[in-house]
Amino acid sequence: MRDLKIPEHRHPEKARRPDNPQPKKPAWIRVKAPGGKGYADTAKIMRDNKLVTVCEEAGCPNVGECWSQGHATMMIMGEVCTRACTFCNIATGKPPEDLDVFEPGRVADAVKKLGLNHVVITSVDRDDIEDGGAAHFAQTIRAIRNQSPDTTIEILTPDFIRCDPSVLEQVVEARPDVFNHNLETVPGLYPQVRPGARYFHSLRLLQRVKEMDPSMFTKSGIMVGLGEDRQAVMQVMEDMRAADIDFLTIGQYLQPTPKHHKVDRFVHPDEFAAYEKAAYGKGFLMVSATPLTRSSYHAGDDFARLREARIRKLSGQ
Repeated sequence: MRDLKIPEHRHPEKARRPDNPQPKKPAWIRVKAPGGKGYADTAKIMRDNKLVTVCEEAGCPNVGECWSQGHATMMIMGEVCTRACTFCNIATGKPPEDLDVFEPGRVADAVKKLGLNHVVITSVDRDDIEDGGAAHFAQTIRAIRNQSPDTTIEILTPDFIRCDPSVLEQVVEARPDVFNHNLETVPGLYPQVRPGARYFHSLRLLQRVKEMDPSMFTKSGIMVGLGEDRQAVMQVMEDMRAADIDFLTIGQYLQPTPKHHKVDRFVHPDEFAAYEKAAYGKGFLMVSATPLTRSSYHAGDDFARLREARIRKLSGQ
């Protein structure tokens, strides 16, 4: 019986890889251990609704802060991913179950119980399903809209690389407020870091979203500290703006286990500040670039700022 709490079971494809030493984290990325009533209440709602969160599965360092405020990023379509990205702590392999048709309703129920103004929904990759889970995303969006019509919805999707291109239309037609798909790293590192994906396919996915619905906010992010250089990060910014992406996130890569991709370096906060300044100079409406930045970190506050930035831009301010 597979036990996802055991690293060798969680990542069987990494079990024979040599260990990469995990360097000591600098002071600027140390966080408090999770706890408190707000954290416990959020955890209970997740458990009662039998939901999986990327906060737990990916080992996010911000889980204590976010859950204490009642914010959790829900991960749909199971807890086993068909990809084996070398940076990611989500369990990999062949998913043991089909999609749960009742899951969209449970997600919507949890959103209502948490009283969320803004929710982020992500998923594992499901290359074993013909549409990659596109219809399931659309059903989840509609279920949330039905129960919490005033909640804004942000989705963080797979790349749907093995699917018919038309599946993307199902997701866009469900009208999420923000369509996020992370490029994760610079193109030169894709063979090592994201071997099941293709950089320009992911970029084109986001560009197609804008072509289908120019009013929809698009968002993408990368990690630094994987072995990239500054010039490569700047080129990614240029590529994203050419695809009309509105919102950029940049955060520090943190190595989940010795079997994962090694941390090349810890990027200093001053370098993150320089990336943020450069990104705004290239025309992004919104930028979050800090060591602890993650796709859904402070997503609700950032969405409000994103809308205000668009209003200012359209009014010529």
